[in-house]
Amino acid sequence: MQSITKRTTLHYLTAMLLFALYGVQVCPFLDSLTTAQLLVPILIAFCVQWAIRMKLEAGLEQRAYKQQVKQQFKIDLGLFLTFGAGLGLYNWLNYGFPMESAGKVIVGMSVLGFLIACELALFREYLLAQKLTASDEQLQPDDNPYPLTQKFVWFAAVCAVSVIGVVFLVINKDLEWLIHTGDSIPLQTSQRYILGEIVFVIGAMMVYILAIIVGYSRNLKLFIGAENATLARVSNGELDIQVPVTSNDEFGLMAVHTNQMIKALAARTQELSITRDASILGLASLAETRDNETGGHILRTQNYVRVLAEELARQDKYRDQLDPETIDLLYKSAPLHDVGKVGIPDNILLKPGKLTDEEFEIMKGHAQIGADALAVAEEQLGSNSFLQIAREISLTHHEKWDGRGYPKGLKGEEIPISGRLMALADVYDALTSKRVYKPAFPHEKARDIIVEGRGSHFDPMVVDAFLALEQTFIDIAATYVDQESAAA
Repeated sequence: MQSITKRTTLHYLTAMLLFALYGVQVCPFLDSLTTAQLLVPILIAFCVQWAIRMKLEAGLEQRAYKQQVKQQFKIDLGLFLTFGAGLGLYNWLNYGFPMESAGKVIVGMSVLGFLIACELALFREYLLAQKLTASDEQLQPDDNPYPLTQKFVWFAAVCAVSVIGVVFLVINKDLEWLIHTGDSIPLQTSQRYILGEIVFVIGAMMVYILAIIVGYSRNLKLFIGAENATLARVSNGELDIQVPVTSNDEFGLMAVHTNQMIKALAARTQELSITRDASILGLASLAETRDNETGGHILRTQNYVRVLAEELARQDKYRDQLDPETIDLLYKSAPLHDVGKVGIPDNILLKPGKLTDEEFEIMKGHAQIGADALAVAEEQLGSNSFLQIAREISLTHHEKWDGRGYPKGLKGEEIPISGRLMALADVYDALTSKRVYKPAFPHEKARDIIVEGRGSHFDPMVVDAFLALEQTFIDIAATYVDQESAAA
């Protein structure tokens, strides 16, 4: 990754400068060297260390994603420890410095290595998370990753010990310096010098610690944000999504478990949807077996309702009301529009000729009978959008725009949009289908009758949608033609 290479180079350059200043401030032996004697070995050591690090980076990117972060941390920390020991050994062999000086060199390189390794590991984790998310790949976290709480404890402990240890080394070196200088330097000047060193050392370490905290917060925001965004979409009914699994820790496991939950929820929802659809078709078919209607009537009318709803959804007035989920519910609920006919006596329901006024009044009761039956289901099972729409369709599909319909005499937009759509779909199918008491009308005649009812029987906007879909209606009728009609 080019960005990780640039960040590593910047860290190593910064570390080289900080270590040179650190050495002068904590070790009187290093302070005794000339500028060239101090800086040349440090420059060579860091250049060699950087070259090795870049060589290892190429191999690191070939590893599995979940191993890269851990391995990078080990590599960076290991290199700083190794070259810290190498610098201490060089000073011991070349200048005869005591092991105390080598120990201070190793401490300084270890602290820098730990902080840099943490920051770079967090940055790599962030880049990998973005790469996995963009490519829709999923990491497979370990079953028992090292706990984040333990990582926090270790990080806090190492930082605390490092700050205290380095400050102690600075103070110890300054005390030795004061002993050797005696009264040659004013006390006020000595105080400013010592405080300046302490502030510099603590400030440099705190900048790195804060950078690590910011890096972890950035990663945490990415992981939690992805989890919350997915759960928010799931709560709105979207079950075809997953949380990106991009970290080998508890957050990765949380994402895995969330995805398993979504998958199980989707399977259960699909099962319930199939059961619901089967129940709808079963009830609708039961009603049809007692009626003069044919099986194709169910399929045709529900498709008429669907295309009409989709056409109306293009209008600003209905865009929010007729969202895809509602249209699907309308489509699946439409077959129950005449379920109330199971309560109509056979001598009326199956009468081949025209009904008397008294018989027609009884027939009109099927709308209320169906709505009442579905209302009982709502009371027993709890109200939901499917039962509500099915009840509306059953109750209001014979209402008319001008208020002359039944059973409630609703007028205009008092009639739910579900009932207004079903009214046109039901009438069109009745007109274009053969019955024992009438022949099938051609599409043109059915269209003229519907247009004539615009603003009286039918919602004008629904009629306009129908006129925009004439060929679609013809195609639906041809696709789901009754067997008797097809044979004829």
